[in-house]
Amino acid sequence: MTRGWPVTLGHDQIVVRPLRGRDCAAWVEVRQRNEDWLTPWEAIPPTQPWASWADRHSPAVYAAMLRSLRRETRAGRVLAFGVTCEGRLVGQVTVGGIVRGAFEGASIGYWIDGAAAGRGIAPVAVALVVDHCFGAAGLHRIEASVRPENTASRRVLDKLSFRREGLHERSLHIDGAWRDHAGYALISTDLPCGVLRTFLDKS
Repeated sequence: MTRGWPVTLGHDQIVVRPLRGRDCAAWVEVRQRNEDWLTPWEAIPPTQPWASWADRHSPAVYAAMLRSLRRETRAGRVLAFGVTCEGRLVGQVTVGGIVRGAFEGASIGYWIDGAAAGRGIAPVAVALVVDHCFGAAGLHRIEASVRPENTASRRVLDKLSFRREGLHERSLHIDGAWRDHAGYALISTDLPCGVLRTFLDKS
């Protein structure tokens, strides 16, 4: 099994844990309800056949996604967490592209229910996951790529002391076109007290 997995982490009412088969109904509901909130930031391969948002967030799609995530996790390439607040699924944090050896790094992506935005859930969830990556999972570097227009997502990274490293031009196909992304990163030694502790101390 992948280093540092499975694991459940929490702070107050916010918990990050492996996605489960029984999360299907909650995942489908929250994703379908958040079409307008999430569409501008969702990467879709340009060769993927067109499908409606509802079709791309069906129980069958969730089941296929979960199988793929579990397969990638067993291979040591992915750590995928569901985010819950007060017991309700409100988002997801995925650490992907894990590379070991001389790099010991990965990329992180996250989304949150628009109805739960602005309550500090996303920064805490991402901080919990990054601290785990730098600890039990043994990673050295976590990268994040965000569209410059995505002010809410950029605020999360700023709050967690990620540093901006540059602009990746036309790097991901999103909402029908190749979009520029701002590149951010955090190194395991950047915050000796930990990502969550540093964030809470600043809040």
